[in-house]
Amino acid sequence: MAMRDLLRLKQPLSKLEQLHFAQQLLSLLYAGLPLLNAIELLYQSAPKSWLGWLRSIHADLKKGYSLSHSLKAQGCQFSIEFINFIRVSERSGDLVLALNTICQQLTEQIELRRKIQQSLSYPTITLGTSLLLVIVMMVWVVPIFKDVFGHFQAELPAPTRALIGASTLIEHFFLELFFSLALLLIIFIIAWLNSPRLQKCCDRLTLQIPVLGNLFRLATLTHWCRTLGHLLTSGLPLPDALRITAQSSNHWLSHDFSAEVFKHLTRGWPLGESLQKADPTGVLCDVETLQLLRIGAESGSLPEMLTKRANILGAQLSHKLNTLSQTLEPLLIILVGAIIGGLVIILYLPIFNLGQIV
Repeated sequence: MAMRDLLRLKQPLSKLEQLHFAQQLLSLLYAGLPLLNAIELLYQSAPKSWLGWLRSIHADLKKGYSLSHSLKAQGCQFSIEFINFIRVSERSGDLVLALNTICQQLTEQIELRRKIQQSLSYPTITLGTSLLLVIVMMVWVVPIFKDVFGHFQAELPAPTRALIGASTLIEHFFLELFFSLALLLIIFIIAWLNSPRLQKCCDRLTLQIPVLGNLFRLATLTHWCRTLGHLLTSGLPLPDALRITAQSSNHWLSHDFSAEVFKHLTRGWPLGESLQKADPTGVLCDVETLQLLRIGAESGSLPEMLTKRANILGAQLSHKLNTLSQTLEPLLIILVGAIIGGLVIILYLPIFNLGQIV
């Protein structure tokens, strides 16, 4: 295999790419094609970046391996959820149902991520632009006023002196400050990638951020309920579904919550008590979710209850994101205006007091 294909095999597929693969394979299976023929047809029309792993899957299928085994052999390209949904379908013999479930779940996850990104993009761009404006003023504008103020024969106001001092520091040590911050960021990223403890700490801190913390909690809980509900609907036993949910979680708090529930279930506790023991302080699961899941487990309708709860939580998250976006827009405008206006006022304070200075 070419080196380029090897490099591509190491790159995981995005959720959108996995969705496209599942949708195309599902369409071909709906048309009545056998699995091997469907993969062959996909290979003929697939993007170049797909050819390497499609060729590998096709070769494994011809050798008699299952589709789940062939997908897992591609390394980390397909998510654990994707592979396990396929594995469950191979036990029941209903691959079409599994692909339908995968498409539905990936579509919901992509839509949820799009809403979050759309709601947070405006504040991020606005704050980044205001920071850039402040840096420009400190590096190029304030030094001009510093030269003008140098001809004044009186002491400058304290805010102006502090601003000029900060501008001088940034002007003289801009590169040093920039590379120091970049180095600290690189060190943090490396430490974060190699330290699960740091990842857990960061995940917990994100849930404590004012306003945004509740949004992150809702997004995490929605993903947990939806994943577990889909797995149970596919026919997987609850302990196995919890184990796969933990493995496929992108948040350590959700991972540990699934693991704790699994541990208490294996010790003989019913699901309601297991959920309560796994999250006694309600960091992730709210009281209403715990009660509904307890009722669902006792009535034998847990998969349906999880799916309904995920839909409700997703609707709550969408509403909060819309409200946050509408609220932040005027607040950010006021904040940026206050920052820029404050800098201008501080710079012009000596000129306002020019009569006293002269």
